[in-house]
Amino acid sequence: MDNFIVTLLFMAIIGAAIGGVTNHLAIKMLFRPHNALYIKNWRVPFTPGLIPKRRDELAKQLGLTVVNYLLTPETFRKKFFSKDIQEKVEQFVQTKVEETIFTNDKTIQDWLNIAGFAHMPATIEQKVEAIVEGQFASVKNTLSTKSIRTLLSSDMQDTLDAKIPVAVSHILEKGEDYFLSPEGEMTIKAMIDDFLSSKGSFGGMINMFLGDSSSLVGKVQRELVKFLQAPGTSTLLTKIFTQEWEKLKDRPAMDFLQDMQFDPILSKLQTYVKEQLAVAERLNQPISYYWPEGNEWMKNSVIPQAIEKAFVKAEEKLEDVLTRLNLQEVVREQVDSFPVEKLEELVLGISKREFKMITVLGAVLGGLIGIVQGLIVYFI
Repeated sequence: MDNFIVTLLFMAIIGAAIGGVTNHLAIKMLFRPHNALYIKNWRVPFTPGLIPKRRDELAKQLGLTVVNYLLTPETFRKKFFSKDIQEKVEQFVQTKVEETIFTNDKTIQDWLNIAGFAHMPATIEQKVEAIVEGQFASVKNTLSTKSIRTLLSSDMQDTLDAKIPVAVSHILEKGEDYFLSPEGEMTIKAMIDDFLSSKGSFGGMINMFLGDSSSLVGKVQRELVKFLQAPGTSTLLTKIFTQEWEKLKDRPAMDFLQDMQFDPILSKLQTYVKEQLAVAERLNQPISYYWPEGNEWMKNSVIPQAIEKAFVKAEEKLEDVLTRLNLQEVVREQVDSFPVEKLEELVLGISKREFKMITVLGAVLGGLIGIVQGLIVYFI
């Protein structure tokens, strides 16, 4: 009886040892050895371990599994294109736009500084000076090369032509008023005196005969007024003015501006334009200063529509993007390049307890098998 118990225990211990060691060795052989072992040209069986040996196939199967079952287009649609995600993105963008673009803490110049355009006011002013100078030179060239007739439109020429009789009539009216005034009388008297004195003794004789020239002033005054009031005078002056005006039309406008100094005009014009633009002062204001309703417009109109269109377009292009990404090949490359040592450490770190239980279970099953074998041997 004692021999039976000893034999039974011995076989149980041997069976447990064989079962535990076998399971432990089987677990180790999943990863070990990492590389094939050779005796001269003969490769040792079961080297390398199962996972290192089947790494290529494992990587390929993992890639297929990820693409077909894990990272499918439907998965992305559920995770990233839901209404909830769209609302969160919209809210996030609205908050960021309000906090960054339409804040009063940053001026337009601050944004330009961030973008690397700190000298933008000076640059704009230089551009403005160049534009004004260019336009000014263009105007001078036009005035020098084109006649007044060419510069004036037909409507403007007709208007100016129609103003000539009006101007003549106004001149004659003012002339009549002048010669009838005391100042006009004095002018007529001075003209008579000058005329008589220029005729020498003949003029002196006439002056002695007529007496003081004042007696002639009234007669000359009446004749001058009659001349100014005569219809022929108006017609004559109108004709003269019209002829001279037609001649002037064929001359370049610059002919009448030869003595004008253009450089001071250009400088003052540039200074005036820059003062009116006040670029530095205008850029020293936030965007909301010039666009107070911009934040509400962006929040209620632009951002919702832009986000919705972006989600629609992204969803339409999802399958094409996933195809271009070639996730299967990415996963395969990553798994294939992942060190076996790290993979072993990762798996054993996660399943260490389960592997120990497998080893213990192997020992228990081996012990039970040893006991059964002992019983069989004893009864046979």
